[in-house]
Amino acid sequence: MAEKGDCIASVYGYDLGGRFVDFQPLGFGVNGLVLSAVDSQACRKVAVKKIALSDARSMKHALREIKIIRRLDHDNIVKVYEVLGPKGTDLQGELFKFSVAYIVQEYMETDLARLLEQGTLTEEHAKLFMYQLLRGLKYIHSANVLHRDLKPANIFISTEDLVLKIGDFGLARIVDQHYSHKGYLSEGLVTKWYRSPRLLLSPNNYTKAIDMWAAGCILAEMLTGKMLFAGTL
Repeated sequence: MAEKGDCIASVYGYDLGGRFVDFQPLGFGVNGLVLSAVDSQACRKVAVKKIALSDARSMKHALREIKIIRRLDHDNIVKVYEVLGPKGTDLQGELFKFSVAYIVQEYMETDLARLLEQGTLTEEHAKLFMYQLLRGLKYIHSANVLHRDLKPANIFISTEDLVLKIGDFGLARIVDQHYSHKGYLSEGLVTKWYRSPRLLLSPNNYTKAIDMWAAGCILAEMLTGKMLFAGTL
């Protein structure tokens, strides 16, 4: 199994030294590929997101995401353990020296999108997940962060204890409390089906309400099995 996992790591260009073993594909985040692995040093299963630092733009996006995830620590936010460079090197804030970065984070068994593929949720489960989602959002917003890409695929679930955690902050933004929360929202940069229709007319004017609208759309999908505005935008 370890040899197969090492082969998968090689295929996807993962180079973290010998500490991480048994790599398996998980999916894609906004800014990079995600594999699961076993951290032999900490004796736990983790998710490892690989971010290529190929140019100034990717470097800027990576720095922004890393800055945001390092300031968030909450029961309903996917926990980030560390950010490493090639061969497991400690970045020590010198991201510009590397061509790739690895975000080592908490492993979650599934996400809400996969659960919804199996059908609608019961009212009790929808209430439980919605409470945790809003709890996580309250914390994110209190840290002056907008997620901007809230959707079922970025909401992770522990099937054992039904704990919900928000993840993938690749499109998140920090907003300065001394200024307005307006910002530019370009087509293709954030999820299409979970945002307010008014943003189609005013894409450069949005606030924390963008995440709250998405949360409402997600609740509707949990209860009905359908995206609120699918086929209308």
